[in-house]
Amino acid sequence: MFVDQVKVYVKAGDGGNGIVAFRREIYVPMGGPAGGDGGNGGDIIFKVDEGLNTLMDFRYQKHFKAKRGENGMGKGMHGKNSEPLILAVPPGTTVRDTNTGEVIADLIEHEQQAVIAKGGRGGRGNIRFVSARNPAPEIAENGEPGVERDIQIELKLIADVGLVGFPSVGKSTLLSTVSAARPKIADYHFTTLQPNLGVVDTADQRSFVLADLPGLIEGAHEGVGLGHQFLRHVERTRVILHVIDMAATEGRDPYEDFVTINKELEEYDPSIIERPMIIVANKMDLPEAEEQLALFKEQLDKDYPIYPISTVTKEGIRDLLFAVANQLDEIPKNYKAVEETEERVVYRFEKEEQAFQITRDPDGAFVLYGEKIEKLFKMTDMNRDESVQRFSRQLRSMGVDRSLRERGAKDGDTVRLMDYEFEFME
Repeated sequence: MFVDQVKVYVKAGDGGNGIVAFRREIYVPMGGPAGGDGGNGGDIIFKVDEGLNTLMDFRYQKHFKAKRGENGMGKGMHGKNSEPLILAVPPGTTVRDTNTGEVIADLIEHEQQAVIAKGGRGGRGNIRFVSARNPAPEIAENGEPGVERDIQIELKLIADVGLVGFPSVGKSTLLSTVSAARPKIADYHFTTLQPNLGVVDTADQRSFVLADLPGLIEGAHEGVGLGHQFLRHVERTRVILHVIDMAATEGRDPYEDFVTINKELEEYDPSIIERPMIIVANKMDLPEAEEQLALFKEQLDKDYPIYPISTVTKEGIRDLLFAVANQLDEIPKNYKAVEETEERVVYRFEKEEQAFQITRDPDGAFVLYGEKIEKLFKMTDMNRDESVQRFSRQLRSMGVDRSLRERGAKDGDTVRLMDYEFEFME
């Protein structure tokens, strides 16, 4: 089954906890702190495998979690870092954050990798908190939480040539004629429900990948018909083969078909219509095809190469394949990247996200929330007094106490932070 768009949840591994430990060895009367750091959590990495051409592996498993790092150990020993969770994806995979719409990665080349979710760093052990004022600290951090996010994975096929045209103009038949691909072929519209790929070999030992894509109709760029499933796959093709039923077997005008499809391509992405396009005048073995072709050429306002063919008699197909191969020889592989030749780095001011925010619950309790303060809380070991005192000092330095007073907090009022409650004290 062909799957080209899925939504999944990914969670990188949390960092391991640092520990509080002291050296207690014979003949070492002043051993001191010896708590090691926790290991780093595992990243979630997507890696391109050119042997894949679908996102089928993500259809039934929607949650992916990397392992957390090991906790620190005594004698200053560091916990083991967790191995990354590497997931294979096909070439042409785009990964986008569902909540923000941000493109996280665009993976094209074989074995290309991208970190989709970063693992948390390991918490520090008490050996890290030694100072002249506190030579024997009982402070250790919990591991940093790993990044978790909902993502949308989208596949845009990487084919050299894309077949476009109205339903039932003969695209699937052409693909089956020139390659070993065996797409479903039947005498009704939208027989092709998913893109099909085939490798085409020419008589002079050249080859290219040809994609038969679901038929377009008017309004495809807005999702009418199968347009929403098709158009993303034409973005990466280097040459467009526009297949036209030149015999007008369904009563449509060939030139009107040509104009309509081009308009849909332009509405979706104006750059597509600027790519090399070859017109394939199909069904030339049928009556009136020659007359329609002559009329079609008169109506064209641009000099497109036109190749009359018949998928039934195989007439003209050899010349068509040579023309496509010649055209591809003139176009670089990374056609999409060539359009963006000038590389520029744009620096934009980004307002720093607030460290915390305050709201009130219906019962009158003050609620603290925010990414920074919640992360700080998760990394604090609330079972140790020194760690709690350090957390209190950190909140004070962030301005939490002052902000609570400004919101009207008084001695004894309840303050909530995630699942923890404490009393506000002046």
